[in-house]
Amino acid sequence: MSRNLKAEARQIFEAGLKAVDPKEAVKRSVTLEGNRLHIGEKELDLSEFSHVWAIGAGKASASMAQAVEEILGDLVSGGLVIVKYDYRAPLQKIRLEEAGHPTPDENGWRATQQLASLVEKMARKDLVLFLLSGGGSALLPMPVESITLEEKMVTTNLLLKSGATIQEMNTIRKHLSQIKGGRLASLAHPATLVSLVLSDVVGDPLDVIASGPTVGDPSTFQDCSAVLERYSLREKVPPSVRSYLEAGTKGEVAETPKPDDTIFLDTYTTLVGNNLQALRAAAEEAQVLGYKTLILSSMIEGDTTEAAGFHTALLKEIARSGHPVGPPACLISGGETTVVVKGKGKGGRNLEFCLAAALDLEGLTGVCLLSGGTDGTDGPTDAAGAVVDGDTVGKALIKGLIPREFLAENDSYHFFEHLDDLLITGPTNTNVMDLLVMLVSAHPKTKVLG
Repeated sequence: MSRNLKAEARQIFEAGLKAVDPKEAVKRSVTLEGNRLHIGEKELDLSEFSHVWAIGAGKASASMAQAVEEILGDLVSGGLVIVKYDYRAPLQKIRLEEAGHPTPDENGWRATQQLASLVEKMARKDLVLFLLSGGGSALLPMPVESITLEEKMVTTNLLLKSGATIQEMNTIRKHLSQIKGGRLASLAHPATLVSLVLSDVVGDPLDVIASGPTVGDPSTFQDCSAVLERYSLREKVPPSVRSYLEAGTKGEVAETPKPDDTIFLDTYTTLVGNNLQALRAAAEEAQVLGYKTLILSSMIEGDTTEAAGFHTALLKEIARSGHPVGPPACLISGGETTVVVKGKGKGGRNLEFCLAAALDLEGLTGVCLLSGGTDGTDGPTDAAGAVVDGDTVGKALIKGLIPREFLAENDSYHFFEHLDDLLITGPTNTNVMDLLVMLVSAHPKTKVLG
């Protein structure tokens, strides 16, 4: 059977996206029976509360808020969610504000101040539903008073380009914020606070997802210092940031609230969706299409180019020997790799992954690889990622494109734009990291070139 591998890879990717639709994810986790509100394993009697508020931040928070409004109806008193530009959903009682991501902006700063002001007014008989998803760190910019928003933006951009992991980035973000690292829970105290979380972090650590505004923070100022040293950023960050973090290591600035703090006694968290859910749904779609399917991992991390090499090695092994699964085969994985930006081009980790993979797969027929961000945007681009095969490099050379030059310049977006191989989804209103689909048809072989 002749297969359109690129089309089938996109179909499998889209099935994974559908499974982590944030609105449906909330509805699977939240139900209302009379006055009894069930959120995960937690049951709340709404007659004990005077108001129910919904607040949130992240690329999926508007859709999550829409689900809350549909479930609770007139029981919702109001609220505020902050989303990335264009990641909207129609809301009735919960106000929506749009802001910058991945770099914070003035809109995010103003919206976060408004959210903090709302939360500070909460009393013991208020119930606060906090709707959190990936992107929440950038969308909740409220730096400590000695640091300006611009200085925090500079720090964020340095971390983004350094190759720091999301865990390391958020360690810094938490300690420079008035709202992250458990401080939102401190503002909401003594209200009852329930967080609904859509994870975009490998392993789903609650203190790392969007910098953990409502959970205790196990990281310290000493950890921040170690991150700056590891990536040679101590002398590059603004002086105010360096001074503040150094004061924290000396005990001159209060630490973030730790997990055993009493402010967390009336806080609860439920994970409503993650990367593995997307992988499982993608695998089911691949099986329907007739592929022998294997999920590798939802926890892929590390250098993007190195991760690409590992995945293409598996594709080559299947093409050569039929191991670890024989063709027609589909391998699926997820996670979030990192790119050290050295060039001046335009791209993101998925696009760079695909460009590195295309070089490895040059000349191999019957194979296809797709890597895409489930949020629909890869880095500062309008593409989720790209899709490649053994012909990608050859097509580029015919057009006069030198793939390794684009890779060295971190310009993978323009490379794939020339080839019409960008994966364009538009805003998906969800975010559970990246989804990688690899296909091997029944009879792959290597072309003899020249």
